[in-house]
Amino acid sequence: MVLSAAFRRSLGLAMAGALVAGSASSAHAGTPAPRLFKERWIDGALPQEPLAQVQALDEDTFVIRQSIKTNFEAPFLYLIFGRDKALLIDTGAQGGQLRPVVDRLVTAWLAAKRRSDIPLVVAHSHSHGDHVAGDGAFQDRPETVVVGLKAADVAEFFGVANWPDGIATFDLGGRALSIIPTPGHQKAAIAVYDPRLQILLSGDTIYPGRLYVPVNFLAEERASIDRLAAFAARHRIRALLGAHIEMTVEPGRDYAQEVLEHPAEHVLEMPVETIGALQDGLKSNLDVPEQPQVHDHFIVYPVAARTD
Repeated sequence: MVLSAAFRRSLGLAMAGALVAGSASSAHAGTPAPRLFKERWIDGALPQEPLAQVQALDEDTFVIRQSIKTNFEAPFLYLIFGRDKALLIDTGAQGGQLRPVVDRLVTAWLAAKRRSDIPLVVAHSHSHGDHVAGDGAFQDRPETVVVGLKAADVAEFFGVANWPDGIATFDLGGRALSIIPTPGHQKAAIAVYDPRLQILLSGDTIYPGRLYVPVNFLAEERASIDRLAAFAARHRIRALLGAHIEMTVEPGRDYAQEVLEHPAEHVLEMPVETIGALQDGLKSNLDVPEQPQVHDHFIVYPVAARTD
C-alpha cells in the first residue's frame, strides 16, 4: 500500500521503507536488523525536537516515539487501524502529550478513508508506568475503551483462554492480530503479531536495550520466550519492534540510565533470530540481581524480586 503525497503532508509523516526479511544467518553470527524506517528517530541529540515523532509503515499502521526530552524512557507506541476499530498499544511515559498526536492521526485517517468515526481500543504492552502514564488522557475520549492493567483484565478483554499459555485473535476488521501473553518482565505483558505486515510488537520483552527480569519471574520469562519461539516457528516474522532503544550501534554497549541524549543509537528493528538468541541466553544462571548478561544487541538484566 502506498501513502498519497497529500496524506503524508497532512500528517507530517515519513513513510517507512519496504519491509525486508532478515538474513538467513543466525543471530549468533550477527544477523543484520531489517530496516523499516526512512527517517532517523528523534534521539535528543539536537537542541530542539518535537514532543513526538511519527513514522508510518503503511496507511493503517503508525509508530510514535515520545521525545527523550520529555522523558528519558522515550517509549514507542503503535497505532493500528482495521476496518471496524483501531488499536493503540501504550500511552507513553510521564511528561508525554500523546493524545493530540493520536487524535491527529485518527482524524487524518478518517479523512483519507472518507469516514466519520472509528472506535479506539487503548491497550498496553505491559503495565509499567512508562507505558500507561497517558491513560488518563484517553479515559474521556469518545468511542474509546481503555483496557485494564492486570493480567486478568488483559486476558478477559482479548479473550485469552488459559493465560499465559493461550493465544487470542483480536480482529480489527479485516486485520486479525494475535495476542501472545509474555509475562516475565511484568505480569500483564503481551506481544502482538500483525500478519499483514509480518511484524511482532514485542514491548519490553524484546528490544535493543536492557531486558529487565525480576529474579522471581525467571521461570515465567523463559516460558514466554519459549512461547514466542514456538509462535515464530509457525509464522513468518520479518521484524520485531519493541518499546524502547537503549543500545548504541556499538555491539554490547548501552547508554547510561536516564541520559537525555542517544547519539549513535541502535535501530528499533530487530530480526526474528533475536528470539532464539534470547532463548539461549535465558538458559544460563541469572539468579543474581544486577549481574547482566551482555549480548551484541540486547542485555539480559536480572533485578531484585518484584510482586508484579
